[in-house]
Amino acid sequence: MVILWFSPPVYVKTETKGFRYGVHHVEAAAEELILWTRRGPRWEEAMRVCVDAISGRVSPQQARDAFEEAAKEEGMLFC
Repeated sequence: MVILWFSPPVYVKTETKGFRYGVHHVEAAAEELILWTRRGPRWEEAMRVCVDAISGRVSPQQARDAFEEAAKEEGMLFC
């Protein structure tokens, strides 16, 4: 399986206060999305776009952008 890398990575919050996790590729983004308990409209879009990227229908950059927007919406983006 080919890794679909992001550039630059998207940093999200972790369960440990003050720590962040760098999401560097589509597969990690999808895995991270599954862990989130809040799932708004941008979460749904990000999950769909990640699946589409894994299937080769969209670029990894499109998945990265959708993941970042979902992280913002859910308050998970590490700033």
